[in-house]
Amino acid sequence: MKIQIFRFVCISVASSCLLALSSTVWAEKPKRIEDNSFLIEEAYNQEDGVVQYIQSYQYSKKTKEWLYTFTHEMPFPNQTHQLSYSIPLARVRGDSFHSGLSDIAVNYRYQLIRNDALALAPRLSVILPTGDYKRGLGNGAAGYQVNIPLSVDLADKWVSHWNAGATYTPNARGVTGAKADSRGYNYGASLVYLQSETLNFLVEYVRNSAQSVQPDGSKSWGKSSFINPGFRYAKNYQSGLQVVSGVSFPIGVGPSKKDNGIFLYLSFEK
Repeated sequence: MKIQIFRFVCISVASSCLLALSSTVWAEKPKRIEDNSFLIEEAYNQEDGVVQYIQSYQYSKKTKEWLYTFTHEMPFPNQTHQLSYSIPLARVRGDSFHSGLSDIAVNYRYQLIRNDALALAPRLSVILPTGDYKRGLGNGAAGYQVNIPLSVDLADKWVSHWNAGATYTPNARGVTGAKADSRGYNYGASLVYLQSETLNFLVEYVRNSAQSVQPDGSKSWGKSSFINPGFRYAKNYQSGLQVVSGVSFPIGVGPSKKDNGIFLYLSFEK
């Protein structure tokens, strides 16, 4: 399994790099960075004919756990409707460490509002039971998630993003196979400073609450809360390709106190 994970990551990175190398000429007019936040979802669907490939990696210094995610977003058939899927690979800690494929998400997002000051794009996701629940890598059942991202232009150089969502998984399984319906909630916000069209500084706040199934079939709540400062930088090419890289440093607060880490981001959009 470790060899398969390594191959998958290498193939994803190599494919992305080949895409980037396909054009090496700067565009005359830099394209503004959009839809490239880290832990917060922005409310901008992909434009007609534009697709995006996103890779992210998050590591916790405290738990030694990590999460790598590959996401592909595309208009379907236009900017009003967007389809995407996310493939996560994770390392989780139970009685021992386990690494492998987690639960894949298939997403549909509707661009309800998009103007110069405001964007709203509700998302509905189906979470597939592709992860091994016996190793703590998945829920062992299909789940459903709703998230509502709102993006607001506050001033010429300031943008804010807001999220609120919920997850429901009927007949979720614990590591022993016990079943129960589980629920989860998420919310958060971010503030982005547009230093330039190609360099942004941001700070995010996210909070998540999720139920896990215990060996006796009961449920317990797990909660996490992070402040995430970081920056992102874009290169724009004459071909229309935009490459966005970024780094941030999640800082655990509240229930996640002392759980700090690093977040790496790489996106290709064309």
